Amino acid sequence: MSWARRWTRDILRDSPLADDAELIVSELSTNAIRHTASGWESGSFHLAVAVSAQVVAVSVTDDGGAATAPKVEHQDQDAERGRELAMVSALAHRVVVHDSNLGHTVTAELYADARPGGRRC
Repeated sequence: MSWARRWTRDILRDSPLADDAELIVSELSTNAIRHTASGWESGSFHLAVAVSAQVVAVSVTDDGGAATAPKVEHQDQDAERGRELAMVSALAHRVVVHDSNLGHTVTAELYADARPGGRRC
């Protein structure tokens, strides 16, 4: 997964959103590997980063195989697991989960001119 963080950092080299995007990539890819067939020996996940002047969108698509779709669950602050999507949701302005027969895609959007929750700076 270090390759995913480095790749994201390289793409967003001059962006003020680079740190948050890198952390989101780390959390989403970890979630895919821990909870889906992406973590199996033959598994993989797909990472996409879309960049515009206003938005950075980070998407991770897993290989499926999980009994349930990813969702944000509010865990105890001291919990060791289960906080990945809650953390992503706290950093991103919008998080969308798409399900398909092939797996799940989680997309986190970061807006350059707004604070999390959609408030303008």
